[in-house]
Amino acid sequence: MTTAEQVLDSPLGLQGNAPAHHALQQKTPQTVALRPPAPTGIWPTGLLAAAAWVALGLLTLLWPNKEVGFNDWAFTREFGIATLVVAALLFAISLLGHRAGKLARTLRPAGQWLVALAVVLALWEIGTAKLGVLPSPFFAPPQSLIDVVHEDWQRLGLSTAYSLRLLANGFVLGALIGFVTGVSIGWSRIAGYWVHPLLRFLGPVPASALLPLAFFFAPSSYSAAVFLVGLATFFPVAVLTWSGVASVHKSYYDVARTLGASERFLVLRVAIPAALPQVFVGLFMGLGASFSVLITAEMMGVKAGLGWYLQWAQGWAAYANMYAALFVMAALCSGLITLLFKVRDRVLSWQKGTVKW
Repeated sequence: MTTAEQVLDSPLGLQGNAPAHHALQQKTPQTVALRPPAPTGIWPTGLLAAAAWVALGLLTLLWPNKEVGFNDWAFTREFGIATLVVAALLFAISLLGHRAGKLARTLRPAGQWLVALAVVLALWEIGTAKLGVLPSPFFAPPQSLIDVVHEDWQRLGLSTAYSLRLLANGFVLGALIGFVTGVSIGWSRIAGYWVHPLLRFLGPVPASALLPLAFFFAPSSYSAAVFLVGLATFFPVAVLTWSGVASVHKSYYDVARTLGASERFLVLRVAIPAALPQVFVGLFMGLGASFSVLITAEMMGVKAGLGWYLQWAQGWAAYANMYAALFVMAALCSGLITLLFKVRDRVLSWQKGTVKW
C-alpha cells in the first residue's frame, strides 16, 4: 500500500505521473515572452547614458567649486574621474552589443535609469558644490560621500556590523516565534481561541510605541532593542502564517489521510508547505518593519549601529556622514530584501506569478 510519506518523498511528489511532471517543466509561451531579448547590435540608450556621464564628469572637473569657508570640497577630482570611467564602460558595452555578454544583458533594461542617475547627480553637484544654492553644511555634494567613506570608514563599517547583528538576532527570533504561533493558530482551534484575541488587540500596536517599557524592563539596551525588532517581525509573520495554514484546501488533507498520514505528517508535510507563499509575504513585511524599528531603537539607547551613527552625525552637524549612513541603510535593506526574494524563488520555484524584486 502506498503511504503519504512515499508519495511525497518520490521525485514526482503529488505531481501524479511523469508526463504531468514533464508538462510542468515545459516552457510556456508566456514564460518565453517574459524573458528579456538577447542584446544585439549597438545599444543607443547606452550611448546616451555614456554621453550623460561624460557631461557629468566634465562638469565636475572643469567647473570650479564655489568657495565654502576656507576649504574646498575634497575628492572632487576623484569623483569626476570616476564618472568618466563609468562613461567609458557604458560606451564600450554599447558598441560591443551582444559580445559584452552577461553584463550587457544586466545593464540594458536599466539604460534609462543610468541616464536619469547621471542627470540627478549633475543637478546635485551644481546645486551644492558649483553654485551653492543648497546651503552648506546641511546639503553636501556627491563627492563628500567619498570623503566620508575614506575618512570614517571604520566607524561607519562598525556601525553597519552592529546593526546587522542586532537585526539578525531580532528578526530570526521574531520570525521563528511568529511562524510557530501562526502554525499553532491555523491548525489548533484551542490555540486559536486563546491567541487570536491577543493578536487582534496587541498586534496592531507599533513596536516603537513600546520603547519606554522595553528599555525599563529589559536588562540592557541591546536586549530591549532585540525585543523590539523581534516584536515588529512577529506580528506579520504570525498573521500571514496563520492565514496560509488556515486556507489550505481540505482536499489536500483528505488525500493524505486516505494514504495513512498522521497528524504530525499533515502539519509538517501538507499544511506548512502549502502555506509557504503566505509565510514569505509575512517575512517580507516583517523585515521592513523590523528595519524601521531597528533604527529607532538604536537612536534611543544602543551604543553602536547605524541609528546611533545618524544621531552622532546630526549632533556634530556632520551632514555628509548622515547622508552616507542613509545610503548604507538603503543599500542594506534593499540587499536583504533581494536575498530574501532569492531564497523565496528557490524554495517556491513551482509557484507562478510571484512578485519579482
